[in-house]
Amino acid sequence: VYNSFRAVKVTDFFFLLLHLRSQVKSESCVFAICDSPVFIWPNKCVHATPDEITPDTSCEDLYPTDEQESAGKRSAKKKIKKSLSPSVLNFHLMMEVTRPGPLSAPILSKTVKKSHFLTATLPMDCVVHTSCSDTLRDACEKLMEALINQLGEMEKVILQHMNGTTVLVPEPLHFLLPEPNGLVTVIFPAGMPDSQLETKRRELHKQYELPEDRPYFRRANAHHFPNEPYRDGYLRNPHLSLTHPTLDNGKVFLVQGIYSYHHYMQDRIDDNGWGCAYRSLQTICSWFQQQGYIERSVPTHKEIQQALVVVGDKQPSFVGSRQWIGSIEVQAVLNQLLNVTSKIMFVSQGSELASKGRELANHFLTEGTPIMIGGGVLAHTILGVAWSETTGQIRYLILDPHYTGAEDLQFITDKGWCGWKGPEFWDQTAYYNLCLPQRPKVI
Repeated sequence: VYNSFRAVKVTDFFFLLLHLRSQVKSESCVFAICDSPVFIWPNKCVHATPDEITPDTSCEDLYPTDEQESAGKRSAKKKIKKSLSPSVLNFHLMMEVTRPGPLSAPILSKTVKKSHFLTATLPMDCVVHTSCSDTLRDACEKLMEALINQLGEMEKVILQHMNGTTVLVPEPLHFLLPEPNGLVTVIFPAGMPDSQLETKRRELHKQYELPEDRPYFRRANAHHFPNEPYRDGYLRNPHLSLTHPTLDNGKVFLVQGIYSYHHYMQDRIDDNGWGCAYRSLQTICSWFQQQGYIERSVPTHKEIQQALVVVGDKQPSFVGSRQWIGSIEVQAVLNQLLNVTSKIMFVSQGSELASKGRELANHFLTEGTPIMIGGGVLAHTILGVAWSETTGQIRYLILDPHYTGAEDLQFITDKGWCGWKGPEFWDQTAYYNLCLPQRPKVI
């Protein structure tokens, strides 16, 4: 449920929030299903329009039909397609401002007095989980409870951080935590950096029994719903659409968290033939950014080159050139720009990579970061391994930075630009270095 309440000009936010709670509980409260003609009055016996929507209508019948999403919008029902992944149904929270019956003439009164007014917008944003078989009545009860609770949490944040005439607007964020917690909503004061919220985040870690060496509650970790497109244009986690290989007594060990796919020819830079290691490094940097470890943007090719000059690895003439870099340079840039340390794994020839299953599996199990591997004139990103401890069989999940096309997920996975590869993928006689970035131990 999402809507922005424009607060009336009052001097006491406490009474304002009481008023807002009474509005949410009133018969004027309305839920409008996005891309649908359905409107629901949750506090008026779950009254809805069109008339065929009743309190006993199941949640799956509320999804708009294809015709509604295009032009017709004649019917309010559609049987949702069966899917293993959860579907998202978006509601707008609204207030009915007109009442049935004759309207009285408006009356204008004017009072002149000195006072100080504050205005604020409360961006209410609640999430509840229901099954398809739950009724509309059940869903509305959960939504109303979530809305009232969220207003209460917003009141705490406002009063806690109110300083004279300054008000920090509360900001609801959703975080998908490890089981058994699932999706939880947290209210932070908007505009306050993560560095000033460490005490609050520590309290949340204790509340949900989470370890204090990973930043679960930084803003970058906020859950991204599947129907919300990313604005920067990069693909996220293309490997999730792949089927895992089957090995005898094998297990799959994957990158943990979200990363962006960086490859040749992006960002209006023609790096075809020389920029593969830069792109693999950018993918790694995006992982640290989107897990909340860093707040800076993913470095450009020039920023990467400048960092290598600063640490003394390259001469000033290196900036602006088309010279390759390798795993050692990737390690140096991660340390210089992100303050991230890395381990280097040396492999004298590609045929030895097949024996590194245990080390690679342990990396993805404990650190979970993408790995950059360079050998000869090529660089790739390793996102996971499928490995059998009993037979020694191994498959590598490779994200290939040499791709030069558009951000077409199906084409990228169908053509193997992101896919599982066998030991034969590597040059059996080439020398390889692997850069294994380590997670900072921070909350």
